[in-house]
Parts: sequence; structure tokens; C-alpha cells
Amino acid sequence: MGSFRREKDDEDEGATNIYQNLEKTSVLQETRTFNDTPVNPRKCIHILTKILYLINQGEQLVAREATDCFFAMTKLFQSKDVVLRRMVYLGIKELSSIAEDVIIVTSSLTKDMTGKEDLYRPSAIRALCSITDNTMLQAVERYMKQCIVDKNPAVSCAALVSSLHLANTAGDVVKRWANEAQEALNSDNIMVQYHALGLLYHIRKSDRLAVSKLVNKLTRSSMKSPYAVCMLIRVACKLIEEEGISADDMSNSPMFTFIESCLRHKSEMVIYEAALAIVSLKNTNTRVLSPAFSILQLFCSSPKATLRFAAVRTLNKVAMTHPTSVTKCNLDLEGLITDSNRSVATLAITTLLKTGAESSVERLMKQISSFVAEISDEFKVVVVQAICALCSKYPRKHTVLMNFLSGMLREEGGLEYKTSIVDTIITIIEENAEAKESGLSHLCEFIEDCEHVSLAVRILHLLGKEGPFASTPSKYIRFIYNRVILESPTVRAAAVTALAQFGASCPALITNILVLLSRCQMDPDDEVRDRATYYLHLLESNKPEIYKHYIIERETCSIALLEKALTEHLHGDLSAPFDLTVVPKATVVKEEVANEAMLISNTPRPKITREEESSARLSQLPGIHVLGPIHRTAAPIQLTESETEYTVQCIKHIFANHVVFQFDCLNTLPDQILENVRVELTIPEGFTTRAVIPCAKLPYNDLQTTFVIAEFPPDIASSAATFGATLRFVVKDCDPTTGEPDSDSGYEEEYMLEDLEITVADQIQKTKKSNFQVIWDGADSEEWVEAEDTYSLSAVSTLQEAVNTILKFLGLGAANLSENVAEGTHTHTLLCSGVFRGGVDILVRSKLALSDGVTMQLTVRTTDPDVAELVTSAIG
Repeated sequence: MGSFRREKDDEDEGATNIYQNLEKTSVLQETRTFNDTPVNPRKCIHILTKILYLINQGEQLVAREATDCFFAMTKLFQSKDVVLRRMVYLGIKELSSIAEDVIIVTSSLTKDMTGKEDLYRPSAIRALCSITDNTMLQAVERYMKQCIVDKNPAVSCAALVSSLHLANTAGDVVKRWANEAQEALNSDNIMVQYHALGLLYHIRKSDRLAVSKLVNKLTRSSMKSPYAVCMLIRVACKLIEEEGISADDMSNSPMFTFIESCLRHKSEMVIYEAALAIVSLKNTNTRVLSPAFSILQLFCSSPKATLRFAAVRTLNKVAMTHPTSVTKCNLDLEGLITDSNRSVATLAITTLLKTGAESSVERLMKQISSFVAEISDEFKVVVVQAICALCSKYPRKHTVLMNFLSGMLREEGGLEYKTSIVDTIITIIEENAEAKESGLSHLCEFIEDCEHVSLAVRILHLLGKEGPFASTPSKYIRFIYNRVILESPTVRAAAVTALAQFGASCPALITNILVLLSRCQMDPDDEVRDRATYYLHLLESNKPEIYKHYIIERETCSIALLEKALTEHLHGDLSAPFDLTVVPKATVVKEEVANEAMLISNTPRPKITREEESSARLSQLPGIHVLGPIHRTAAPIQLTESETEYTVQCIKHIFANHVVFQFDCLNTLPDQILENVRVELTIPEGFTTRAVIPCAKLPYNDLQTTFVIAEFPPDIASSAATFGATLRFVVKDCDPTTGEPDSDSGYEEEYMLEDLEITVADQIQKTKKSNFQVIWDGADSEEWVEAEDTYSLSAVSTLQEAVNTILKFLGLGAANLSENVAEGTHTHTLLCSGVFRGGVDILVRSKLALSDGVTMQLTVRTTDPDVAELVTSAIG
């Protein structure tokens, strides 16, 4: 332990990192010391520390280097030094994924794992599981089971957590350890109980009935571990959300009763978790929420800073979804504005901004400005988000809020902080026409000194989109051209594009724009020169139609699918030109936070489009390329209840003239194996079945897919229809442990599924038109067809509900955030657009009025009269 002592002289010199100048080569040469006899533990520990430091700093070891280091490390097993042995375990874990033949230490680790030295055993278990694969796991299965129920809590926890990691690669083997995990759940140790519950949930998570039984059993017993109770609350919430229990039936749910009872738990952690769970539920009312908000209000006045922070952070999170309930806590939040903890004070003010009255905005903004410079960027982002919500709530306060944001924009800060401010200003500009001029002016000033390339490019794009339609477009040209002179190539290229948009949209400025673009042709960067030449050629054509399609309304396509299409073209017939129309104009799938991710992992998932997600699978279908590009992929719909023996979900892939039904099937019966699985559809009149692609085999708990390809009817009015569906398959009984069928013979079986629909929304891809009014006015020509009708929307009671219903049934994208209805208004105009399959543009203007219900005047403009009729009929 002497190596951990610090001399007084060292403290006076200040903190220094003795490992910061390490070189990989010299450290690897030092591993020769591992071969010395006898082993010098102190020296070897120091070398191992260097290796671990290098790896954790991102230093890459090639397989040969890692293998040599790993084998040298195995010599250290002859030492009995406890600290050295545990460092060896860490080294094995880090090198196991790089080095070769790591299984050579299996016997040594197994010996330590089953030995009498308790200081070795937990680390040995973790190291062993990091090098074990599916083939070796059965050899140590007996030892793992023993360790899970070991009396030593550290050993039991290590075995449980390692089992949880192994479940991702060897789930079938780990499932056999459920009995041991169940026994560990009865442990008196709080961490063992918590980890045992985590493993049991992971084993049973695909079987909803088993999870429900587990939760019901545990809610009736009193668990000692507050961590386990917190996890049980999360699992119960997940089940409540899946069951879709309404607010009125919530009190009859035993799971909700359990969560509510946890509000009276002796552990503050559990009380907070229960309150957070209740306020996060979707289907709730004031009666259900009231106890939880009372707890959060109580925590706001707690002497513990952690509880105050947790309470105010939760109130801030749900302020927009439950404003009435949060408003009751405003008095307590006012008291937290002067809290010594700046994080608590910031969250309190931003919560009040979201829920406070319009008259209090100036006072709160003044209080924020007094200490905003003292808080971290993370909390500055929270302030900016609150201001964004406030702008939507009180549009008349945009001047005060915009000036405050511009001040924040001029301060020092990181990219995330500055991005949040720019996003908020852009949102205000799109929502509030009166704020456009001042917002663009603030952004123009910002890019004069902007050090972030991505932000400068975004702002230039916005200037090119909105600037030409401002009252004095010429005043923005100077700011844009300054970027061509002063900035990096990426920013210069974006500035050239923005200049071209001014030239295309403002005929009075085109002469000046042509002069500026001709100067850009001398730029040293290829991309800038090419763009300048391209736009110069287009503008000199003096053809507004070309301006519209190639400069003003440039369509963007899925980059991943464009790359895939180009690769296929290069490997095909190069004599034919590349057809850009085969690449879908894809929309981004919204990122959702899964409850399960909250339970087990917090790894963020990348944003991808539905079309990209399904492209790889569909490309494997024979002859699918004949159908052309995917127009739209709809969200999955369930055709069975989640707890039935066979579960089926359907994903509809819409093409120009065809629809591909993708049926994802799951067999939840361990004693059955299904073969020749297919879905038989009852085809409506006009549709034609072109192909049925069955699934050859569907084993237990293995998700497999079958497809049906149908052709749309020639009559567009008949394209919205309902299909009957039946799942057909051959059943064979099998051994649940091995999955092998008992005999080669089986019997035909069928399973009725829910009906599925193809709606108007399924056939329309959302688009977002900038400057919608300009495009709408331009569509008043002979090429376009207009249909208009008036409706009384009896099923809705507010304008916001009406807007949400229209967007849902039509599948269109709202322009300029017109889907947000201002509070207290009695009229609203919704502007939206989309593309019908086959490339037919749709523009919709919906004028709504609130008076004894909602009355709507719907005007549709499109290039196809049949599509116009279909869209108007979707609402009726």
C-alpha cells in the first residue's frame, strides 16, 4: 500500500499525470519483466497499470501485440499477490477481444473462481465470462450456477452481472439458470437481490405472461433492496403502458396500486422513483397524478440538495405535458429561484417559464440573466429549451426572448449550447412571422464570428430559404458574401448555394447575384467553383421552372439508399444513365426512448429512416427491383394480442403501384415448431395478389418473416381498403430443450389475425415545404386541380385535436409548425403537404373554426384529380 502514499512535496507541486507521456512500444517491451523469476509484484502492477491506461486512452493494439502481452501476463498467475492477481484479471478482460487463443487461461480462472480466496473469486468470474463463448459456456455452467447462489455477496453479484452480459450471446444457456436467479432473489443482500431481479427480467422479457407473473409475485412480497424495488417499479410501468390501461381503470390495476404504495416507502429513492413513474405514465388524469405531485412538491422543500434537484428536474420535464398539476407547485418553485445550488435554481426558473403567466416573463428573464454566466452549458441548454416552449406559448413576447437569446449567442459556449440557441431562434422564425426579420438579423450577426462550421452552414441554408421572402432581401447579401471571402470551403460552398436561392427567388437581385457567382468561379476549392458554375448556368437560362426544381425546391433523398443505388449502378450496365428517381425520398424515424433501454442499457440508437431500415431485407426478395423504389414504409401494426401463443405484426411497404406486406411472426410455444408459415389475405375488389413468400421454419422464440406482394387497383379511389388475414402453417411437436421435432410428420393449422387496412396516409410521404404560401400561390394554374369541401368535425372538441386528426388521417407534413395551435384562439389555418405514391404532389390548406364543435374548410391542390378526391374523402 506504500505505493499509494503521497508525499507533501507532491501535493505542493499540484496534480500531475505520470502516465501522460507513455509510448506503446516501450510499455510492451517492459512486459518482458513478467517472465522474471521470482515475480516482482510491485513492478508488474505498475506495468499492467500502464497497459490498461493506454488501452483506455484509445491506443490500438494489433492482434500480435495483444497476444504476446496476454501470454506474458499469464505467467503472473504464479504470484499469490492479491493486488497483482486482480490487475491480471482486468488485463485479461481488456485484451480478450483483441488477443488470440485467450481460452488458454480458462483452467486458471476456473480454479480461482471455485477456490477459497474470496478476493480472487468475483474478478475471476468476470474475467472468465469475458473470454467464454457459446461452445465453452456449458463446461463452466455448473460453476456459474453455484456462484449465483454463493453466500458471499460479491461472488453472487459478479456471477449475476456476468450472466446478464452472457445472455446477449448465449441466451438459451443462461435461461437454464432461472432457478438459481430466483433463489438469489431471496438473498438478504440488497445488491444481490437487485442483480437477481435484473437477470430474471432479462431471461423472461420476451414472455409477457411470465414477466407479469414475476411482477405480481414480487409486488405482494416486501423486497429489502430499494434498488430492486426501483427496478420493479419500472417493469410495472412498462407492463401498464403495454396493456394500455385507461386513467379510470388505473385504480383497479394491482401494478399501479403497487407503484402508488411505493410513495409511502421508507426509502427516499423508492419514493422518488414511484413519483417519477406515475407522472411519466401516458394515460392519466388529475386524480391519478395528484399523490405523485404532492411528493415532488414536498421534495422541493427538502434540506437535501439531491432531493430538491430530483424533484425540480422532474417537474421541469413534465411541465408541458401536465401544466395544471405543475402550476400547483409554483409557490415552492419560486422559493427555489434563490437556491444556493445553481442547478436547482436554473431548473426552477425554467419550469416557471413553462408554466408561469405571460406577465411574469420579464421578471423571470431578468432573474435568469443575473446568474446565467455562472451555470454550466448543460443547464444553459435547459434554459434555452424553456425559452423555446415559452415562445410557442406567448408569441407576443418574442422580442424580449429573442433579445435574450441573441445575448446568450454572443457569450462563450460549446457547440451543443450554441446549437440549442440557433435551433430555438429558427423555431421562433418558423412559428412567428413577426419574428422573422429580427431572428434573421441576430443570426446574421452571429455568423460573422461563428467558429462552428456546422452552425454556419445551417444558418446560411436558413438565410437562403427565408431571406428572399423578407421585406428587404438585399440586406442579407452582404452577410452571405462575407462568408465566401472569409470562411472555410464548406461554409463558402453553403454561401454560394444561399446566393443562388436569392437569385432564383428575387428577380430584382439576379444581376448582382450573377456578378457575385462569377467571382466565386475563381475560388481555390473545387466544390465552391463547381457550385458557382452550376448555379450560374441555371440562373443565366432565365427559366423560372428550372429555378423552381433545381434551386428553390431541391428534393433530398436518403443518402444511404443513394449510395447503395450508385454502387449497384457501377456494378451493372454502365451504358445506361443513372436514374435518380429510383432513390426514395425518405423521412426520418423518430427516436423513441424504450422503457427496456431505461431498465438495462442507456446506449443511444442512431437515427435512421424506415426505408433504410427495410431496404436491406426487401432487397433479398426475388424480383423486388421490378416494383421500383420504396415510396413509403408505414409503422408496424400488431395483428395479435401480445400474450397470445403466436404474435404477428405487419409492416406495409408502399411502392408506386404495389404494396409489400411484411409479416413478422413469433412462436411463443417451446414445444412446437412451425413450418411453411404464410399469411393468407382476403383481397378486396380491384387488388391483385402477385406473390406469397412463406417462411420455411419458425422455431420457438425466433422472429421470422413472411411476405405478400399485392398490386393496387387502377382506380385510385379504391386504393384505401381493408384486408382479412389468416396465419397458416404446419405444426410439429418438438423437444423443448433441444428444439428438435419429435417426428417428420405435422398437421395443418390456421390462426385468425386482426384485419389490416391500407389508408390514405399509408400512400402519402410527408414533406415539409418552406415558404408554403409562395408554393400554394404558384399551384393556382392549369396543371393543378383544386378540390374544396366543408366539414363538421364532431369527434373533436378543440382546434389542436382537429389538427392532430387531420395530420393523422391524411399523413401529411405540416408547414412552418402550423400544427401548433396558440392557446385561447378560436380560428386556425393548417398548411400541409406530401407526395402521393407515383410522385403526385399534394398541397392542403385547412381553415378551422371553433364554435359548438370544430368546423373545417378543406382545400386540396394536386396534379391528379383522382388523388384530390381521395384526400377529401379521407376526412369525410
